[in-house]
Amino acid sequence: METIAAIITAPGEAGVSIVRVSGPESLKIADKIFECNSPAPSSRKANTFVYGKVMDGEMEVDEGLLLLFHGPHSYTAEDVVEFQCHGGGASAKRVLRSCFNAGARAADPGEFTRRAFLNGRIDLLQAEAIMDLVRAHSDRSQTAALQQLEGKLSQSFQGLYDGLLQVAAQLEATLDFPEDELPESVLPQILTNLSKTLSDLDGLLDTWNEGHVLRDGALVVLSGKPNVGKSTLLNTLLGHERAIVSDIPGTTRDSIEEEFILEGIPMRLVDTAGLRESVDVIEQKGISRTKQYLEKADLHIHVIDLSQAADTQTLENFADLIPGKSILVCNKSDLPRLFHVEQWPEGIPVVETAIKQEVGYPALKIALKELLSSSIDLSARPHAVISERHRLVLMDVKSELSGIEALLSGKFGDEALVLAIPGLREALIRLGEVTGREYHEDLLDEVFSTFCIGK
Repeated sequence: METIAAIITAPGEAGVSIVRVSGPESLKIADKIFECNSPAPSSRKANTFVYGKVMDGEMEVDEGLLLLFHGPHSYTAEDVVEFQCHGGGASAKRVLRSCFNAGARAADPGEFTRRAFLNGRIDLLQAEAIMDLVRAHSDRSQTAALQQLEGKLSQSFQGLYDGLLQVAAQLEATLDFPEDELPESVLPQILTNLSKTLSDLDGLLDTWNEGHVLRDGALVVLSGKPNVGKSTLLNTLLGHERAIVSDIPGTTRDSIEEEFILEGIPMRLVDTAGLRESVDVIEQKGISRTKQYLEKADLHIHVIDLSQAADTQTLENFADLIPGKSILVCNKSDLPRLFHVEQWPEGIPVVETAIKQEVGYPALKIALKELLSSSIDLSARPHAVISERHRLVLMDVKSELSGIEALLSGKFGDEALVLAIPGLREALIRLGEVTGREYHEDLLDEVFSTFCIGK
């Protein structure tokens, strides 16, 4: 196993930068490049700090602290040393270069965490949680990632795996009986256990939508005709001026995306080009992009202007409103009302606002919360939730198990038992890929390719 090194702190100006070295030669590298009072770093106790100077041959690179870890009690479960040097890009890069000159190589993205997994300190779910923690945008998403790191999601998958393993063991045991001597209670018990496993699996699948929102942020798209107040609404929600506001129609020609946190749920607010017929090529591209955003939106806020009479374009835009995903914001309620319709879109919450005067803003937040709560229990404590990778595996397993359940419920005798066993084994292998009980290099490359260098 090679010894690797990387800067593990973010780039830019800071008080301290940290360079981590992990592997069998870590302590020797520390002895070679870190000048300190006796004894040498490799002779000191684990979990201690040492003050000294980082050297590159005869040249002093920086002064700082050295933190020592002895495997397996370290992040990677290997011998690890961390140089805490002065912040800023130059110092850390010079320390890292000294490590390379002393025998370390550059760490690949996610390689420290990959080694922690391969050395058995964490499973694959916990490894993914580390990156979720780094990327967390809100308290709720941070807490959910922490729950996963502590093993809560691993326990759920372990229970699912154990339940399916029990079904497989029961099923294989039936093959030892002649068909006419098989106890009548055996097959119904197998089906009961299989049904419970499928129920538990569905429970995990139900957490995907929340997981998607916490990891990626709910995509909230603001749409409407030009000059109805979309950009003003975006600025009001954010609490600062992000979008240019003008009385000139078509000011917003491209989509503007910003992060917004509501009740601990991260959102990606997107202000889009106004929906109208246009001969301007650039504006047409912006309108086309608006429609693309609407197709993938988690939530849709459509804004109309109450001070303008209803027209064909406005009424056609109502067709894009989907119950359970959309809110209709009737803006400029402080002006004389010219907009009249016989019937509002059915099943769509309607909020009247005067955004410039910040009237109706609390009601809009309540409407957003209610839409969110239809898919996420905002009153529940944050908990570990599955990712897209986990969802795809669970869907494959569910499809396999549903087929097996149908097979065993039919009148196929021993033939059904024989046909079911390979499917159960395949389902167990797929489940094992979630936690890393079963893995291959391509799977690890896929997971850790999303990590940054230094993690």
